[in-house]
Amino acid sequence: MSYITIEEETIRVPDHPVIPFIAGDGIGPEIWSATKQVLDAAVHKAYAGQKQIQWQEVLAGEKAFNKTGEWLPKATLETIQKAKVALKGPLTTPIGGGIRSLNVALRQDLDLFACVRPVRYFTGVPSPLKEPEKTDMVIFRENTEDVYAGIEFEKDTPEVQKLIQLLQTDFGVKKIRFPESSALGIKPISKEGSQRLIAAAIDYALANGRKTLTLVHKGNIMKFTEGGFKKWGYELAESRYKEQTFTMNQYATLAKESQEAAKTAYDQALAAGKLIINDVIADNMLQQILLYPEKYDVIATCNLNGDYISDALAAQVGGIGIAPGGNINYQTGHAIFEATHGTAPDIAGLGKANPCSMLLSGSMLLAYLGWQEASDLVEQAIEKALLNKKVTADFAHSMENATEVTTAEFGQILVALLQE
Repeated sequence: MSYITIEEETIRVPDHPVIPFIAGDGIGPEIWSATKQVLDAAVHKAYAGQKQIQWQEVLAGEKAFNKTGEWLPKATLETIQKAKVALKGPLTTPIGGGIRSLNVALRQDLDLFACVRPVRYFTGVPSPLKEPEKTDMVIFRENTEDVYAGIEFEKDTPEVQKLIQLLQTDFGVKKIRFPESSALGIKPISKEGSQRLIAAAIDYALANGRKTLTLVHKGNIMKFTEGGFKKWGYELAESRYKEQTFTMNQYATLAKESQEAAKTAYDQALAAGKLIINDVIADNMLQQILLYPEKYDVIATCNLNGDYISDALAAQVGGIGIAPGGNINYQTGHAIFEATHGTAPDIAGLGKANPCSMLLSGSMLLAYLGWQEASDLVEQAIEKALLNKKVTADFAHSMENATEVTTAEFGQILVALLQE
């Protein structure tokens, strides 16, 4: 068995890498089955059999609980640690105590600090926008901090009462409006966590010829947490990437002396092909991506903002059923690519599930391995199938003259397109 390795900060991929997969709960096994056959066909087509993924099942979610009594077995984490990369379907959130979210637990245990969500439009997919083709963005969402750290204290507990008293007596906090009936949450956002996420976004933008990077934050209200995210992002760009970027923070500083000097510097940066880095308040960004999506390339943002923005953008291009995602630590090389939707138990086993989210996440995985040719083949096959209007139930109900196919049939159609 050959695992992917990291040598001198470079990913080394054997021709037959072992890659763990988690089929998932609900519709997970159906979309996994379709995804596997398409990814295998794309790799075979691209490399004439010289490369092949050796898939290794690991357990998480209901299947793991039923077999081992654990929702996230230690052996699963150890295998993904060793293999570096994994692909997973949707997982059930356990009811009651214990793990709040298996997805969050995987991200935090493996320190997968960047949630990367490419959002683009596939021709023919139903969209609420008049011009959905203008949407082509990649979101870098910080994945381990913010309110998702899970530091919460329930109302009426000794812990919350002690914390409220501490805030009031030691820190002079007077703005807890109803202290007797309040629950509290803590929102950690660090300079280190922010800058490693923003660095990954800048590196991606530079490597892929993107023109702008937007820091999205609510720093006008949360001045030291999300305001810090913005501040530290500009500091990083203006120090580590000063030869490759031009920030609107620099523009504002120059404009205080001379608007003409600021505009000249901006025009020179554009002419030199530098990455332009700006920032937008989070609530305004939700308007901007609807009104002017063509103005935005790469987005770097905090955890909660990224959750809202990525789902809103997915809706613009056809829904979360066609939205891929990867959770990546660019320092250790660990990455889990995943379907971004839920388990949809109401349609499980009915052949109605759309496998495109997991398929496109699989395409991201192939690109991460450096197997770009196979990755491109997967996306091209999906494009052809959608243009031919042979689609699963979710799209068939909203596309004119569409032919509804099952989840398995959609996978078979893609394999046939790959073999043409």
